[in-house]
Amino acid sequence: MPWKIIKRKLGRAGGLKQRSARQRQWDQQFGEGMWTIGYLIDGQFVEQEEAIHSVYSKSYEAYFEAHPEDVAELIALAKKLRNPHAEATSSVDLQVPAIMAYLDKKGLTLSGSEIVDIGTWRGERSHGLSVRLSPLQIPCVENPRWTLEKYWQEKKCLAVWEEE
Repeated sequence: MPWKIIKRKLGRAGGLKQRSARQRQWDQQFGEGMWTIGYLIDGQFVEQEEAIHSVYSKSYEAYFEAHPEDVAELIALAKKLRNPHAEATSSVDLQVPAIMAYLDKKGLTLSGSEIVDIGTWRGERSHGLSVRLSPLQIPCVENPRWTLEKYWQEKKCLAVWEEE
């Protein structure tokens, strides 16, 4: 009984109101628990929660391993991270949890005194590091020619549970 992809390129999830409306529509159309969002990775459908680890977090991990100077700067500068876009639009914040998971995995803690934005909102950012650590800049481990944001939005799929 596998998941069957029925729609590709879903685009942005949007704010809470928009996400909730889409989810209600899919519940009505396919039944509660009978649909999910995910990604096609190596020919296999992977649910979004798993892809957050295998793609999103791994992309930040690969970036940080290749740019230890950004890790050092982040640790020295930040006491807290925030995603200004997610705060302003009620969208889902994936980058701050991915960065914090990397730091936790490495036994590192933020020791600075500033709130550091990860990404921007309407062209505003707190630091240069905000732009460098944006998913609009981080290469995706699944396709390094693409940014993490491009991959995450372009490759998102809707799948329904198909009885065999």
